[in-house]
Amino acid sequence: MLTNIKEHINNRINRLKKDIYDKMASFRKIILQNRQRSSSTKNAIGVSPEPYLDLISNPFDKRQWNYLSLGPSYIRVNQSAIRPKCQQETEIKNEHKDIYSKVENHLTDYPHRIPRNNTIFKQYSDHLLDYLNQSYLTPLSYKDQLKSLERAQILGSIRRTIKKMNLIIRVTDKGNNFYIGSAGEFEEKAQKFFSDTNAFIELSSNPFNEILNKVIQLLNTLRGKDLIRKWQYEQMMPDLTNSELAHLYFNPKTHKDSIPVRPIENTIHASTTKISKFLDKILRPIFDDKCKDTTIIDGASLITELSKYNKKGLLKPTTLFCTFDIRNLYTMLPQEESLDILMTFLHAHGYRKVKGISIDTIKKLASIILKDNVFAYGKKIYKQTTGGAMGSSLTLTLANIFMSEWQKKLVEEQTKTNEFYGRYIDDIFMTWNRSEEELRKLLDDVNTWHPNIKLDYKIGNSLPFLDVQLTNNNGILSTSVYHKPAAEPYVTPFISDHPRHVFINIIQTSLARAVRYSSTFEAFNYERRYIKLMLLYNGYPSTFIENQFHKYLSDYISTSPFLPLIDDEKKFFQFRQKLLGQPTPRQSQVALSAATADIDNDPDTDETKQPNESTTKIDKTNITNYQEKLFIHYTHEKRFNVFKRDMHHVYEDTFKSTPAMYANLIVGNRNRRQASDELIHKRPIKTFLLNEITQGKHQNKIFKKNNTSLII
Repeated sequence: MLTNIKEHINNRINRLKKDIYDKMASFRKIILQNRQRSSSTKNAIGVSPEPYLDLISNPFDKRQWNYLSLGPSYIRVNQSAIRPKCQQETEIKNEHKDIYSKVENHLTDYPHRIPRNNTIFKQYSDHLLDYLNQSYLTPLSYKDQLKSLERAQILGSIRRTIKKMNLIIRVTDKGNNFYIGSAGEFEEKAQKFFSDTNAFIELSSNPFNEILNKVIQLLNTLRGKDLIRKWQYEQMMPDLTNSELAHLYFNPKTHKDSIPVRPIENTIHASTTKISKFLDKILRPIFDDKCKDTTIIDGASLITELSKYNKKGLLKPTTLFCTFDIRNLYTMLPQEESLDILMTFLHAHGYRKVKGISIDTIKKLASIILKDNVFAYGKKIYKQTTGGAMGSSLTLTLANIFMSEWQKKLVEEQTKTNEFYGRYIDDIFMTWNRSEEELRKLLDDVNTWHPNIKLDYKIGNSLPFLDVQLTNNNGILSTSVYHKPAAEPYVTPFISDHPRHVFINIIQTSLARAVRYSSTFEAFNYERRYIKLMLLYNGYPSTFIENQFHKYLSDYISTSPFLPLIDDEKKFFQFRQKLLGQPTPRQSQVALSAATADIDNDPDTDETKQPNESTTKIDKTNITNYQEKLFIHYTHEKRFNVFKRDMHHVYEDTFKSTPAMYANLIVGNRNRRQASDELIHKRPIKTFLLNEITQGKHQNKIFKKNNTSLII
């Protein structure tokens, strides 16, 4: 009897504990949701770019929170000005070396052929160094110095708070703002990803040396058998001075329930990265060319294709839209099957060779990228057994080619019934003119086609896809810009230390999208107001916004006290039609890629130089008409606001009255580290990535092998 009572009490206690735990989780979710909402004013205008705080209480003071609200792309103003003089002198030396070497290399080459020992280079070097010293070492005004110091101090205090409270800071996936949460809870999300995908195994030792050696041996073997050209061999050979293991990090998907994570693999210095980039460069154009009929390039291309569908009279009042996305596509690609599908794809389109490389050789190169994908995460090393690295150039192309095979049956079904089907990587959009029940049955069947490919779908007459909202309004296609509910209305803030053209481009890009996507005058005006409110909240001056609006819409607008307006609906549609007739930058990029698909494939001779290298002779006597471009770059800061102009003056003062004056000098810029780089630490220590215990001996062995195997 006593035992039964104890069991009953224990059961009741356990049930109460569970109820309390569930309620706490529910209350916590409500608290977090409430925090994401701002004041009533914010709700009224719908803008408030803030970090996503996945904590019950905010550990940051007002100054820190305001700094974090400036977002990941914010750059502190005049960063180098408050550094010690020795650091500034080092930076001057590096800037001078970079700019001078570019000018010297350009002018000693054809058509100028100025000897390197010519005194004019010494004059330019001295003039450039004097200018850099003056620019860097001139003190800031007291006000600007205080501002720079204050920003640096706030940054330091945020770092200390994050470390002290064991927090993690990341950039939200598709949200463009910071995520701040508990490091422990975030790690649980990461481990859940590992267990859910079951695509990784933990290794007991660091295989960096083995992989590097394997890559070099493969390239040497292929070159030794004349299966790749010299220039291809050189492009794919890893740089032995900076090769290291890839490392993994996660970005939170705050737009999804329970905030899952997206894996991103940093493969910049991985042993296989150069092979991956090379294969992607030669294979992606083929995909872009052969699969263009079922590929959605961007929101504008989808609108164009659906407009064609509509003009054919296929869009009826009862037409349904369907979108679905593939879960963890990159991670779930079966490796061997993906390689086989790549071979089938190339065979089917008549390729025996691509850029002179046989498709069997391509398979060997692609195989080492997929099957030797090893990375560090935390203090552990993992090998990926399914899929490819999300962050590797080739993975995207392999995923696209794999999906082009997977979708064939679905495309055939849609083509038979004159329905639209389009895919953007792992997101699919299609139309449907039969019953919703039949569509659900089809999609449930599609979900069984491949054990690794699982989809989540939505059906309706109004659905978002990418950044466009598509609506079947009783047989009329309506489109507008779509903003994810969880996405903060964030753009690079106006006080960020970016060049002025960055802010101009942000406005022009937003307006171009608004015009292209808005099928009605009302939708455009709504988006136009949204853009201005977003810009105002991010610190853009009203006069600057109005001036840029006026410049962009100059032929179609009248001005108002609040905002330049297109007050004539007919003028808006004229402008929209004109813009829709022009390709977007992304569409131009893909079209250019597709155009190169069949250039230099299966050549008769093994050229030693890269294809398309110009051998055309230019008349040396006509140098004045030779429009060659000379690119130099500097590191931008607000205090260097006239740097571009002065670089032209320094060059012209030195090379006036010489043929070098006719070089088209283009001065570009690099940016300082942005807030995401200064606050987020993702990279393990270098020694852990290198396996330095055997690195020295290993490199000597590789260099020797490389030298003996290299065939010129």
